[in-house]
Amino acid sequence: MSLYLIILIISLAGPLALSFEKNLRFYKRWKYLLPAILITMFIFVTWDIIFTQMGCWFFNPIYNSGIYINKLPLEEYLFFMIIPYACAFSFYAVQFHFPKFRLNEQWTKVLTFLIAVVSVITSLLNRDLTYTFVNFLVLPVILLLSYYFAKEVVQYYLAIYPILLIPFFIINGILTGTGIEQAVFDYNPQVLLGIRILSIPLEDVFYNFSLLLLPLALTHVFEMRSKNNKNV
Repeated sequence: MSLYLIILIISLAGPLALSFEKNLRFYKRWKYLLPAILITMFIFVTWDIIFTQMGCWFFNPIYNSGIYINKLPLEEYLFFMIIPYACAFSFYAVQFHFPKFRLNEQWTKVLTFLIAVVSVITSLLNRDLTYTFVNFLVLPVILLLSYYFAKEVVQYYLAIYPILLIPFFIINGILTGTGIEQAVFDYNPQVLLGIRILSIPLEDVFYNFSLLLLPLALTHVFEMRSKNNKNV
């Protein structure tokens, strides 16, 4: 079994087992969450395939199964299902146990605006760095759409995201080479800023922000649509 797959299984084990906890009953959200994850997966896998073909990043065959689809190892496809699921579980668990742990509407509006503006500026100032440019251009699009269609989610997400960074730094740290001889996947230094937190490129923190927010916002939209249809 590959190291990449082992990391993914460990990441999924706890959240999946606790999805049936009698109070949270996270499994009841599956009918909204799973389609949201699949939509997110389609977007980010497409991005991943294009960037892999462009040589922006690459995968170390030592640490994956050797099964490739469009130049992506099988584990990479699983990554875009498992990590959003695990983080969605954590998000809703925090929301359930600490319902007041969110930003008020004013601070949500201010931070959303600031993050969007800083992201766009960062993107435009780094048009020659492919990953940096696209990453910081995608983020404000996802954030602003989430704010418009799922403001409540953004209120919680901006408060909870620092907590979600804890497992991110552990998992992504290992995947990018922290504590192991070679990285599971690594980047072409010509496509990013070159600023790293341990072995993690700074851009990954914001890539992760977009990757985790989108399925949460979509889940909220699907839930609200279902409730509205029942009330008609």
